[in-house]
Amino acid sequence: MTPVDPFDLPDWLGASDVTWSADTGLRTGYAVPGALTSDGQDPLPCDLLAVDEAYPVPVADDRIRHDAHQAWRHGQVLLVEVGERLTLAVPGTGFTADRVLDALARLAKAVGASADHYTLRLRIGDNRP
Repeated sequence: MTPVDPFDLPDWLGASDVTWSADTGLRTGYAVPGALTSDGQDPLPCDLLAVDEAYPVPVADDRIRHDAHQAWRHGQVLLVEVGERLTLAVPGTGFTADRVLDALARLAKAVGASADHYTLRLRIGDNRP
C-alpha cells in the first residue's frame, strides 16, 4: 500500500458531480471494490478497505492502520494505492452504509469538493451462501 496525495487525483473529483458505485455488496467483507464516475470522464477505480480486519491474516500493516485511524480521528480519510487502484483505508472490520457515507464525504473534502456533489450507489450483498 502506497499513500496517495489527493492533489494527484483527477481534477474532476473536486469540480463535478461524482458517483461512487460499489461493485459488490457491503456485507461481503472488509474490502468493497467500486469506482468513481462523472459525466464525460473515464471511471476511476476506487475501493474501500476496512484496515482492522486481522483474520486469518491482517489486511494492513501497523503503519497503515495507525495512519488510517489518525486520519479518521482528524475528520479525514487515508488514501492509498493497492494494486494500482485508489483505496480509501477506513478504520474497522467491515462497512455499514453510514461508514461508507462518512468515507466518501471525507474523500470529497480531501479533493476540495462539497459532499453535496457526491452520490453513492450501494449494493447490499452478502457473503453467506
